[in-house]
Amino acid sequence: MSKLPFELLLALRYLRPKRTFVSIITLISIVGVALGVAVLMIVISVMSGFDHDLREKILGFNAHLKIFAQNKPLENYPAMMNLVASNKNVRGVAPFVMGQVLMVSQPAEGQSKLTGAPWVRGVDVTREGSVSVLPQSLIAGTFDLSGRGLVVGSQFAGNLNLAVGDQVSLYSPADLAKMEKQRGKKEEEAVLPDDYTIRGIFNVGYNEFDANIVVTSLENAQALYGLEDTVHGLMVMLHDPYQAAQVRRELTAALGPEYMMPLWTEENSAILNALMVEKNVMFYLLFFIVLVAALCILSAQITFVVQKTREIGMLKALGATHLQISGVFLSQSAIIGVLGVISGYGLGMLALIYRNEFLHFMNRLTGFELFPASIYQFSELPAIIDPHDITLICGLSFVICLLGGLLPALRAGRLKPVEALRYE
Repeated sequence: MSKLPFELLLALRYLRPKRTFVSIITLISIVGVALGVAVLMIVISVMSGFDHDLREKILGFNAHLKIFAQNKPLENYPAMMNLVASNKNVRGVAPFVMGQVLMVSQPAEGQSKLTGAPWVRGVDVTREGSVSVLPQSLIAGTFDLSGRGLVVGSQFAGNLNLAVGDQVSLYSPADLAKMEKQRGKKEEEAVLPDDYTIRGIFNVGYNEFDANIVVTSLENAQALYGLEDTVHGLMVMLHDPYQAAQVRRELTAALGPEYMMPLWTEENSAILNALMVEKNVMFYLLFFIVLVAALCILSAQITFVVQKTREIGMLKALGATHLQISGVFLSQSAIIGVLGVISGYGLGMLALIYRNEFLHFMNRLTGFELFPASIYQFSELPAIIDPHDITLICGLSFVICLLGGLLPALRAGRLKPVEALRYE
């Protein structure tokens, strides 16, 4: 004799596959729940991966906190660096110069190329490793900025066909202003740019940085912008980037209110907020797949109740209670939900594990890039399998499946034996 509860045993018997319309609807319901759970898992995990990896790329190359003097360069910055470094939450601090220049490439073969407005970042070679991953991100050459040395991003180098050892010329804003001022004069003087040598190529994994940033020494950048012994600001790296707001309050109290201190969350708020909104919207939209599956369960259960009216009447006549009859049909919904959620979980995990292999296969099959790095800023499809998100998706899907069978189950429980057997 079976040890299963009466309701569950009868539910399993009713769900036994047969070549009937009801069994087809049941299979469709299971597939619908599985697809809904799998798609939700894949999309939410990929969006979580986007958010996590984007934060890592931004925090790896940019500071958690920057310090600027209002409307002027930062003077006496060594003393300020010592004061900032004394904060227990600060991991590293370094000066920087940041601005745009005009660059002309000088390749060994072929014509030179002109590119406007790459961002030149002047760094202190001895301190840069404490505030960014730049020194460890070289894919060619060395992090040598001595003399007229330059390190460029991989995407930038690819766009201009640059390699280690190539020469480039940089026109500073002051050079361009002087050229504009000299234009049209009888004794017009040519303004010669500074020549630099490509010493290294970096790849930090974020296309926005790899395509638009070139790095030189702090001294070269100061000369380009005529800053002498001043800098544009300080980059501050913290032990915990999410303590940046608290550290800003502490540094403002120590340095005074005349300094601006933008946080990494403020400088990148647009893209980070957009990702969060997109993740939430995708969750709500894709959850309709599960709702459609729940409607299939509802229709299947209504059909079950109609087909089993005679059996319900007999069970009631034999002493089955309203709750037991409702439990039979509610158990059917639960079984469909469990099978659909388990299948969806397995399918979703399989797709997440082999997501990049599938992406590369589709790229080869279609002949074009489905996930272009120039748009999405990543060369691989990121994903983070968050247990909280997975539990929420599976739990809500199961609850929706139960609710889909609730009304037919209640209707079955309220059937009276006389009415159920009237036409038998």
